[in-house]
Amino acid sequence: MTGTTAIVGSGLIGRAWAIAFARAGWSVRLWDPVATAPAAARQAIEGLLGDLAENDMLQGRTPAEVLACIGTAATLTEALGGADWVQENAPEKLEVKRALWAEMEPLAAPETVLASSTSAIVPSLFTEELKGRERCLTAHPINPPYLVPAVELVPAPWTSAETMTKAEAVMRGIGQAPIVMRREIDGFVMNRMQGALLEEAFRLVADGVCGVEDVDVGIRDGLALRWAFMGPFETIDLNAPGGVRDYAERYQGMYENIFPSTQRRIDWTGPAMDPIEAERRTRLSADALQERQRWRDRRLMALLRHKARAAEEIGE
Repeated sequence: MTGTTAIVGSGLIGRAWAIAFARAGWSVRLWDPVATAPAAARQAIEGLLGDLAENDMLQGRTPAEVLACIGTAATLTEALGGADWVQENAPEKLEVKRALWAEMEPLAAPETVLASSTSAIVPSLFTEELKGRERCLTAHPINPPYLVPAVELVPAPWTSAETMTKAEAVMRGIGQAPIVMRREIDGFVMNRMQGALLEEAFRLVADGVCGVEDVDVGIRDGLALRWAFMGPFETIDLNAPGGVRDYAERYQGMYENIFPSTQRRIDWTGPAMDPIEAERRTRLSADALQERQRWRDRRLMALLRHKARAAEEIGE
């Protein structure tokens, strides 16, 4: 399945979505309220494609072929005209999204799916007044989507089943791994799970139980080794002789005892941040953050290559 996608908002997330769609053979139109942004985004994308090609991340296409799929649009009308999919990437401000969606929806063909990249705003808050609200949803990526395939598909109460089915098919078709939510909820799935982990990480450090690097070691060199190829439910299903029910019966008491001590928030921006930031800046200076981000992306590419190879040799 291929088609035309309009990328509304050409910042970091918009650029990432453009790569994800274009490498799958979709025709991409970049639009942004800042007139110079789409051309700048296309230039930035060109600079990324070489690394992606070297790591076999372009689905068999060359950088030139991918770049040829990405164009720019001078107006929102031009961007949305004939589009099969619209991916909105506006700032995380409700009033901005409401105004933009009210403008977008009448410009899109009735069969066009309209998706938002929002990571925090439930779709009902900016689609309720739209005439064609049944074809609207959130498609929240884990950034950058051309390296991290998981994407949350979040319906508003009025999003049609047909829209969700089509959205899932489109995302799978371009190589993403959709999380198909059955209803909207604040934080969606990923931020709720990540938030639970971060809350405990802040508590452990603030309470003097361990240091920042100790927490990172526990995830990086512990839990994440399994989580890189299986989720928490499969993990516990394999961690007890009788499977997931056996695990629950064996260990629920332990977690039940822990639970009361987790019902206390640490202010992330309060005094707890001082030692956390100090330890991180000791390990990585502020002026090295961008280079370390590039290192992260190269490591992600290497991990994805390994996972693909292991899936072929060992099985999914």
